Amino acid sequence: MLLLDEPLAALDSRTRVETRGTLRRHLADFPGPVAVVTHDPIDAMVLADRIVVLEDGRVVQDGSPGEVARHPQTDYVARLVGLNLYAGQLDRASHAVALDAGGRLVVADLGTLRDGARVLAVVRPAAITVHVEQPLHTSSRNVWAATVADLEVVGDRVRVAVDGAPSALVDLTLAAVAELDLRPGIPVWLSAKATDIDAYPGTAVASRT
Repeated sequence: MLLLDEPLAALDSRTRVETRGTLRRHLADFPGPVAVVTHDPIDAMVLADRIVVLEDGRVVQDGSPGEVARHPQTDYVARLVGLNLYAGQLDRASHAVALDAGGRLVVADLGTLRDGARVLAVVRPAAITVHVEQPLHTSSRNVWAATVADLEVVGDRVRVAVDGAPSALVDLTLAAVAELDLRPGIPVWLSAKATDIDAYPGTAVASRT
């Protein structure tokens, strides 16, 4: 067995990208099992066939990279893979999840989820639209009021944290932030299409901080 403890942690970002690809190719040819310890979710997604997530010293999720990325089971895992995660109770008649933290989200595809089930709902930050006025003519079935809490530049995007029911992280372009004149304390409206929200069984989610 080969153990790699934070193999890329000391590298600069450009070298890390190049080395990550090289390491991935070498690991594919390695005949034995390999365990990689990392705090970088990109390393985990690229290098691993199976991911075990530890939170406060305990295993909170175990699965393939695709499964972990699509269906995070805790808020910690959701932040690692860049998703908004909400816990709530399903009402099949309205196709809506009543969220524990307040508000509701309409979900287009409920699959085999049963009425009244405890579920987790996820939405990508890029799938949420920000409006400075209430959108009266929109095809989105989810529209709610919020307040800008913080803005952080991440690469060529801006991650906007908003407080509302529910609160959310939203990814926007620099141009969009400038056009909307977003800054902390500004009231906004958010919208998300029901087709962009995924719901699945689960209950283990911590409150967003």
